[in-house]
Amino acid sequence: MPRRRTIAPILGTLSLALGIAVVSAQEQGGEQPAKPAPRWPDGRISFTGTPTEVGNWEGPANGTLFFNIDSKTGKRVTPPSSLASNLTVDQVPFQPGVRETYMKRESQADDPHTRCKPSGGARRWHTPYGIEIVDLPETHEVLVLSVGSPHSWQQIHTDRTEHPKDLQPSWYGDAIGRWEGDTLVVDTVGFNERFWLTREGVPHTSKLHLTERLSRPSFNQLRYEATVDDPGAYTKTWSGGWNLRWSAGNEPFDYLCQENNRDPQRMVGH
Repeated sequence: MPRRRTIAPILGTLSLALGIAVVSAQEQGGEQPAKPAPRWPDGRISFTGTPTEVGNWEGPANGTLFFNIDSKTGKRVTPPSSLASNLTVDQVPFQPGVRETYMKRESQADDPHTRCKPSGGARRWHTPYGIEIVDLPETHEVLVLSVGSPHSWQQIHTDRTEHPKDLQPSWYGDAIGRWEGDTLVVDTVGFNERFWLTREGVPHTSKLHLTERLSRPSFNQLRYEATVDDPGAYTKTWSGGWNLRWSAGNEPFDYLCQENNRDPQRMVGH
């Protein structure tokens, strides 16, 4: 568990390089350009709010890593939050029997998240009530805090390039982060098999090597893309993702999953 730290001094120095246009949209004859993402004093992109514009990221419940096919119409089911480049379920390189495991989870009756278990991998980016991304360069880490579920967090190390040997499998694995321009690339291994990779039940094994890419094209948009490398569940690597929206004014609150479980209908018989 990471020690407690005060982040207020960091937020207090946050630079607001917003570049707001001085000419109105009407004078331009077009739409108002998207509000640019804020940056830190050193020029790095910021995934947080600003001292005067608090908020966090709302994980879309319907975001998917790949598109399902409607059994009645034969058409792709394309939630608007999902990336247009996502594969369809027929294109996902499942190992034999793994797609059947995925289909059995369609009712979501056994979703570990509804039982207050941590949500690793892409499942974390569905978390309701907001997701905080706290950049702590002075301690060489980025923390991803989930407001919903069990109020858990992932620690991303930015001061090393190799994973420890003989990792004990865990919910969030061992994560290493690096910057590629304005994109934070997170390389994670060492997962356990006790969570679903996404909300709709995408399977994985302990062999999962997950590469996640986080970018902020504008103030109100966070782009999440994951590359799945798991020879235990898939015959080759594949990628998918979705967009998260900025939820202005949303901040962490006293949420305890065990006392606030709002999904009892999916726990029948358990």
